[in-house]
Amino acid sequence: MVTGSAYVLTSGSGKSILIDFGMFQGSPELEKLNYEPPDYDFSQLTAVVLTHAHLDHCGRLPILLSHGFKGNIWMTPPTRDLVEITLYDSAKIAKEDGSQALYDHNLAVQTVLRIETVDYRVPKQIGDFTVTFRDAGHILGSSSVEIVDNHPEGEIKKIVFSGDLGNTPEPLEKETEMIDNADVIVMESTYGDRFHPKSNPEDTVRDEINAIEKSGGTLLIPTFSLDRTQEILHMIMHLKKEGKVKNETPVFLDSPMAEKATRVYVNYPKNFNPHVQDDLKVGSIFDFPGLTIIGHGGESLSLHQNPEAKVIIAGSGMMTGGRIRAHATHYLPLESSRLLIVGYQAEGTLGRELLEGKKDVNIDGINTTVKATVTDTQAMSSHADQGQLMSWLKHIKGVKKVILTHGEDGSRETLSKKISEELGIKDIVLPITNQEIVI
Repeated sequence: MVTGSAYVLTSGSGKSILIDFGMFQGSPELEKLNYEPPDYDFSQLTAVVLTHAHLDHCGRLPILLSHGFKGNIWMTPPTRDLVEITLYDSAKIAKEDGSQALYDHNLAVQTVLRIETVDYRVPKQIGDFTVTFRDAGHILGSSSVEIVDNHPEGEIKKIVFSGDLGNTPEPLEKETEMIDNADVIVMESTYGDRFHPKSNPEDTVRDEINAIEKSGGTLLIPTFSLDRTQEILHMIMHLKKEGKVKNETPVFLDSPMAEKATRVYVNYPKNFNPHVQDDLKVGSIFDFPGLTIIGHGGESLSLHQNPEAKVIIAGSGMMTGGRIRAHATHYLPLESSRLLIVGYQAEGTLGRELLEGKKDVNIDGINTTVKATVTDTQAMSSHADQGQLMSWLKHIKGVKKVILTHGEDGSRETLSKKISEELGIKDIVLPITNQEIVI
C-alpha cells in the first residue's frame, strides 16, 4: 500500500533505528491499522529518522512515546517546522470530529520536543549508524537517507531509503539529489507502473478558472496542505500576473493548516529552485490580488452564500476530511460547479470515487448527487513516475538488493519487472506489513 510508511533497521550490533512512522490513510479498513497494538518494542529503538512531513510518514510518531521510546527524532530543519504543524493539526482534527484519537495535543507537543535537526549532506552519527540526508525534491525539506552500518555483520554496509522521490523538476523544489552508491535500496513505487503526462498543469488550472469566470460557478480544488497548496498558489500568482485569469476573480484559501505551512515555506527561500528564487527577488511567491485567507469554520460556510465566480482551495487532498467535504456537499450537485483533482487519490477515498466518475456519493452521511464537472491533472504529482524512479536507481552503483515499498501491488510488480530487465538486479523484494528481511 502507499500509506503507513515505517521501517525498523537493525545494525550488525543488534541496535535499531526507525525510519518514518506514518499514519495509514484511505479506506476505513486501512485506517483501522493505526489502532492495532504495535508488533514491536519501541523502547529498544536508539533513534528515529524521518524522511519528510507528510502524515503517511510522520503521523504516528507520538505513539512511540506512549510505548516507551526514549530517543530523539532526526530530520531536516524545514521538516521539523512542518511536522509540528502536521502533528498538532492531526490531534486537533481527531478532537473536533469526535473520532478515536491516536494521541492528544500534549503528546504531540512532547514529540516535537524530541526532534533534532541536521542539514542536507552533513553526515550524522545516529546510534550505530552514520546517516546522511539528501534532497528528495518531493516537498520542502524532504529527504532520501543514506545509512551506513558502522558495525556490519557481513558485506552489506550501506542502505538507502528513497523516501518519496520528487517529480523533478518540481514547481518549487530543487531537483532530486542523486546518490552515487549503495548496497541495498528501499524504494518507493507509487507510480512505478506509469509515466506522468507531459502537459503543463498551469494550463489546466488556467482553463478551469477561465471556465468558472465565464459560467459564474465555483471551482473547488482539494489540496494537500504541504506543497500542493503552495504550488497552486504560486501558479495562480503567475496566471494573474500574466493576465491569463482575471485579477478580480476571488480565490479563497480555506485551510488553516495550509496557511501555516505556507508561512514555513517562506522561511526557507534557499530551498527553492532557481526559478522561484528569481520570483522572490520581485515580490511574494504565494500572494496575489483577490486572495483571501479563511479563518474560522463559520467564515468557510458563509462562502456558500457568495454567488459570484470563485475558487476555493481547501484540504484535505484526498477529500477524506477537512473543509473540502462541506464544500463538496454544497457545490457538487450544481452543474455550474467544477472540481479539479490535483493529487494522488488512494483507494477508498472520496477523491478516488469522484475521479473514477461516481455520480452518487455519501459525504458525512449526506447522499450527494454529482452534477459538477470533475477534472484531474496527473502532471502535478509530487511523486516520481516510472522513468524518474528508474533514472534515480540507475545512477546508484553497487546495488545488490532492492526492496519495493510505498506502492499498490500492480505498481510494485511492474516496477520490479522493469528493474530486473533493464538494470539486471534480480534480488528484488516486495514486502508485506511486519515482514522481516535479513540483508
